[in-house]
Amino acid sequence: MASTERPSKLSRRAMLGGLAAAAPATGGSALARGPGNPANQPPNVPDWSKYLGEGVAVRAYGKPSQHEAHVVRRDVEWLTASKESSVSFTPLHELDGMITPNGLCFERHHAGIAEIDPADYRLILHGLVDKPLIFTLDDLKRFPRVNRAYFCECAANSGMEWRGAQLNGCQYTHGMVHCVMYTGVPLRLLLAEAGLKPNAKWLLLEGGDAAAMTRSLPLEKALDDTLVAYRMNGEMLRPENGYPARIVIPGWEANMWIKWLRRIEVGDEPWHHREETSKYTDLLENGKARRFTFVMDAKSVITNPSPQAPLNHRRGFTVLSGLAWSGRGKVARVDVSLDGGRNWQTAQLDGPVWDKALTRFYHEFDWDGRELLLQSRAMDATGYVQPTKAELRKHRGVNSIYHNNGIQTWHVKTSGEVENVEVG
Repeated sequence: MASTERPSKLSRRAMLGGLAAAAPATGGSALARGPGNPANQPPNVPDWSKYLGEGVAVRAYGKPSQHEAHVVRRDVEWLTASKESSVSFTPLHELDGMITPNGLCFERHHAGIAEIDPADYRLILHGLVDKPLIFTLDDLKRFPRVNRAYFCECAANSGMEWRGAQLNGCQYTHGMVHCVMYTGVPLRLLLAEAGLKPNAKWLLLEGGDAAAMTRSLPLEKALDDTLVAYRMNGEMLRPENGYPARIVIPGWEANMWIKWLRRIEVGDEPWHHREETSKYTDLLENGKARRFTFVMDAKSVITNPSPQAPLNHRRGFTVLSGLAWSGRGKVARVDVSLDGGRNWQTAQLDGPVWDKALTRFYHEFDWDGRELLLQSRAMDATGYVQPTKAELRKHRGVNSIYHNNGIQTWHVKTSGEVENVEVG
């Protein structure tokens, strides 16, 4: 097994020297993209330097380079009976930083995408309130607004892995998560506008899609950090992400983040609808089920290297990258193991570490070319430590679908290929 000792100092000269030494054997990035066209490589003058390119506003809405066309959301066709009630996965292995581009945020629909004319959009607020209200989109935009970055994770993320390693790629094992900067109005301001009755304790959130998605939300959380959002990363919500308005419930399972939000009813008890009884409850080994498991516990995954992002060099300086998050607050620390959990080293958290948001971590090491068993383990500000899959199964069995935050293992082979595995 490869050494887990981090070099005391990785100098720039040593790093570049290692890359230069590796290049003849690996062809640089040839394993990832092919050798390219030698006529466009030094010392030659490349084609793109010989003619004028397109001018401004030709690409009125900017899109990625044609050479990045493979960076897309993907689905698993056999996972559900139809695409209208299915999921697509964020390509985590192709991204860096902590913000997810709008066009790559995972999708989860129960009746397909609702296409709503904002001129026809209305949000109804009624029930145990002093003054029932109906808001237009323009009404919502008149309220004081905030900008907050939060992760959104489906409770079924990693759900296929409960009984063992199944899907070979972090896009498929962990890709039902994204993180964007939301703009919207705090829900407590809308509730204050309507006035709450003394016996108000719960809210029913209903979507405008054909599934009429509904979930019960405790009033305490509604008055805390819940938003009615209409923008993501500065622009208006995409239709697949709830345009023109959705609920954002930081740190809680994404099934509650009702898209195409059309109605909020205030009541004195939970409604126990389909999505919180027969679905989105956790069946335990003894036959009982946990309900209202709202919070998404601390979790992490190494995104690179991973099965869809193999190592394209045989040895030398290597940067490991990954994501960590917690529904209970900020990520406090991430540890990384190169030997399947025998030894751990603290990774570097880089970029902003926001409350209930994705956090990027890196770990630099000198790979000697031997096999690796890569793992990451997140700890949040409350002291919670991400468990192993064995620890999870000890308490919850293997009947669950939701809330699998167990430690993920990637097996890096001497060839640089990576496989989804489990270790005892």
